[in-house]
Amino acid sequence: MLLLLLAAIYSSDISDQELQLRWEKDPASLGSISLGFVDRGRVINAVQMPEGDAWICTRPHLCWGTQETVDALTAAFRAVRAQFPKSSPARLSQIGKREGGWLPPHRSHQAGRDADIGFFWKRDDNEPPPVRRSGFLDVPRTWALIRALIAVSDVQVILVDRGIQKVLRRYALRLGEDPAWVERVFGDRKPALIQHEEHHRDHLHVRFYAPRSQEMALRIQPLLPLRPEQNLALHKVRRGETLGRIARLYRSAAATIRQINHLRGSFLAAGQQLLVPLRGECATCALPPPLVVPPRLLPPPTAHVASLSTR
Repeated sequence: MLLLLLAAIYSSDISDQELQLRWEKDPASLGSISLGFVDRGRVINAVQMPEGDAWICTRPHLCWGTQETVDALTAAFRAVRAQFPKSSPARLSQIGKREGGWLPPHRSHQAGRDADIGFFWKRDDNEPPPVRRSGFLDVPRTWALIRALIAVSDVQVILVDRGIQKVLRRYALRLGEDPAWVERVFGDRKPALIQHEEHHRDHLHVRFYAPRSQEMALRIQPLLPLRPEQNLALHKVRRGETLGRIARLYRSAAATIRQINHLRGSFLAAGQQLLVPLRGECATCALPPPLVVPPRLLPPPTAHVASLSTR
């Protein structure tokens, strides 16, 4: 068995020997594991977002993610409620499926680290308005949510439409936030924490680092053959590919691929993603590099931030 040489940082409490033993005997005891990439990944031991008075999950069956993602969302939503005690709940649309994987029509939401969160709106029920315009946006609460996400969690990126960004940026500066910090949050260059994405005029797309879950995935990779039901590759179908060709590529069986993906026939669409059962280690599967989470972009302490309304 090929061993992956990795100096554990976020899961150093578990030795390699204990990891293998628990993977064979009690994999649930290892906690959430985020395998692969956000656009080609899956989750083992996913955690469902619990119910809470500060948030609602509009699609609970799609609110499964890593432990870190669930903890981060919970902390951020509670921070907003503490600041706005009379606020309606935040609206969490989705994280991903229980096993992760492809969630059409999205490219991401596969590894338990992405979440779609609705903006706060100027309505008592916080329901999205018929027309998504910045004039309907409840800017103080939406900014409080973004600020909390940055301050209390390991955020990798937040995707928001550029027009909404301008409104939030002006508000943050008017509020008295440190201009240099605001520039790093909203800057026009790629390292900025908040980046433009089309079709994000009514919600935030937040991607978190999940240090332990991601590191556990790298450590568990060479052990996957010990549990055949988890020894799976993810394959993105290319134009003209057939089940037989994909099966030969991974030394699998077309019938097994059809069964695990609940396919009724043999038709495959370009861009479709399939789980492919493996008979041994995957020599062609791409792996993310070892993760080192950068320091959080914490807002500097300041005495100039204006008091917010707490409706």
